[in-house]
Amino acid sequence: MPQPELRLPAWTPGSYLIRDHVRFLEGLEARQGDVPVGLRRLGEACWRLDLPSLDPVLVRYRIQATELSVRTCHLSADHGFLALAGVVLQVSGERWNPHRLVLRLPPDWQAFVPLPSSAQGAFLAADYDRLIDSPVEVGPHPCHRFSVAGVPHRWVTWGDDLPARDPAWLADVERVALACCRLMGVPGPASDDYLFVLHLLEAGYGGLEHDHASVLQFGRRALAEPQGRRQLLQLVAHEYLHQWNVRRLRPAELTPVDYDRVTIVPGLWFAEGVTSYLDQMLPLAAGVTSEDDLLEDLGADLSRYLLTPGRRVQGLRQSAEEAWVKLYRQDASSADSQISYYLKGAVVALVLDLHLRRHGSCLALVLQHLWRSHGAQSRGYTHGDLIAAFAAEAPDLAQLLPVWLESTDDPNLTTYLADVGLALVPETSTEVFLGWQLEPGGESPMQLRRVDRDGPAERARLQAGDELLAVDGLRLRRPEDLRVAFGAHPAKGAPQATAERELLYCRGGRVRTTRLTPDPPAVTRWRLVVAPELESELTRRNRQRWLSLQA
Repeated sequence: MPQPELRLPAWTPGSYLIRDHVRFLEGLEARQGDVPVGLRRLGEACWRLDLPSLDPVLVRYRIQATELSVRTCHLSADHGFLALAGVVLQVSGERWNPHRLVLRLPPDWQAFVPLPSSAQGAFLAADYDRLIDSPVEVGPHPCHRFSVAGVPHRWVTWGDDLPARDPAWLADVERVALACCRLMGVPGPASDDYLFVLHLLEAGYGGLEHDHASVLQFGRRALAEPQGRRQLLQLVAHEYLHQWNVRRLRPAELTPVDYDRVTIVPGLWFAEGVTSYLDQMLPLAAGVTSEDDLLEDLGADLSRYLLTPGRRVQGLRQSAEEAWVKLYRQDASSADSQISYYLKGAVVALVLDLHLRRHGSCLALVLQHLWRSHGAQSRGYTHGDLIAAFAAEAPDLAQLLPVWLESTDDPNLTTYLADVGLALVPETSTEVFLGWQLEPGGESPMQLRRVDRDGPAERARLQAGDELLAVDGLRLRRPEDLRVAFGAHPAKGAPQATAERELLYCRGGRVRTTRLTPDPPAVTRWRLVVAPELESELTRRNRQRWLSLQA
């Protein structure tokens, strides 16, 4: 008799971390009619069925739907969300066969699923991959329909009815979607029926791409801020562009996906970094944000990059290859030991775009060529394919790009930004640099949350978790006391701000002492500005073409 195997994926594609979805599964059983079927566990998320006959098999189990994210499952009184990688067992030998999904819902609930349905109401998937790539949102939510280049789209919000509250919202989403199509050099979306699902929460941020859908999470408080609406549009642009870059224009290592184990994907810098760079450019190209908005947001990302010490430790390709063990597992030392391939990938994408423009090309043309040669042909690309695609537009990138991917040195941002009349301007603190960050509030407001690599606190052998007690014998009770103790402009007769100080602290219940010497004030932020000294007819023309994503 056959002994089919059942497997539950270990991770959700698009989120590169082994999540062990099986931890939410319980009560697994199988029956043929009234007869129980033996289930033998072969691994943490794999079982073998010992079938006594070829009669139909009913497999039943429960899923704890208690984790609210775009990659897990959540069920409450007013909505349900299923990331099917954490729900649907794969039956051996059936991956590429058709699957049906049937949902039983409360009378006033609807199901929003990016799958065609049968006359009987079942959702139909061509194979297992298409099924688990289809997020399921259910609830009594209003659904707003619109089209992009004639392709039907749906917008569903849990937590509020955003399109009803913001009448221009869907029109702006359509404009951003059309800008994505123009960027890729195609007449319309890659999907023939697209679904947006937004979870509008008190606080939160995130998104996950699918072939025919995007699932977004955003905070109501953030949306109420002046920049909140455009940040949500940038998130829309990011996930919508992914229907090309990463979903169909896909790394070879993910063609097909291995759901059971880690897959090293060196090209994540391209899949996510390039998309992160373009998600700020696309709303501007769509005409729904301004040049000042772009400079503010791009400047904030460049500032965050330049103020992350981990960029000196981890290269971009290494960041992509270590995503499974580092990026999604942040701790107190992460900022000092790693750099996000989203963030540095966006910086390198900016440099690549500006470098290509020196050769009469641009990043959009590289994307379009890769789409035609790989994405539209369902061919996965390799690291070598990416290098060759860029070198075809600018031959010197055959040598430069591998260096930018492997090295921990910064690309020469200054000269590339100067091509479009821009400069990064530093803002320096008025206080000395101590090399630590405090835990916000709490019972121990003077507890260290982070200690900067090679900074004064680390040189004084302090660690995250230490509680600060006193400086030079003066008790510390709140953060303001530190500004007095280490003032940048001490009173006459007081010790110099950068002089060595005696610090009393507590670690593991024991009071200790150390000597700490502050560094001079450090850069706290970089602003991206139009530099008058760089302005010319050439740089203005270059900037306008760059901002419009044209070569």
